[in-house]
Amino acid sequence: MLVDVSGLGISGYQAADWLRANRCVDVGLADHRRIEAQLSIADDAATADLLLAALSALTAAAGELPAAPTMELPSLRDLELETVMLPRDAFFAHIEDVPIERAVGRVCAEQVTPYPPGIPVLLPGERIEQNAVDYLVSGVRAGLVIPDAADASLETLRVVA
Repeated sequence: MLVDVSGLGISGYQAADWLRANRCVDVGLADHRRIEAQLSIADDAATADLLLAALSALTAAAGELPAAPTMELPSLRDLELETVMLPRDAFFAHIEDVPIERAVGRVCAEQVTPYPPGIPVLLPGERIEQNAVDYLVSGVRAGLVIPDAADASLETLRVVA
């Protein structure tokens, strides 16, 4: 079940954290505006009622949470980056880690995959563009997880030297 919480003025990340801390309910995924809860054959009316009660309590408490951080959401076309070097060559090239604001225009030497959705935004060999950096930085600030980057905080990016 996918629940859009943006109407509450909070992010899915905030909702997931609040549900875990205040109702001991873990959701499967969260993003900048949604949470995903799963019911399986192991669940029954009691666990479904627990989830509904937790979501009702979240709705009541949402006004006490800080406003959701803004994420820069470029169009899908804006995230189609130009491959200027073979991925293998970029990955195994002489590399350097640079502050993310200095990475724009450089050739990426690592894979950077926000989760969710689990689709890479940057791949080795692609020229890094500002819209991709803005999306990733604003996402990390909002709670987006980057599991595969050398620096998960995205203060730096690995680029071809």
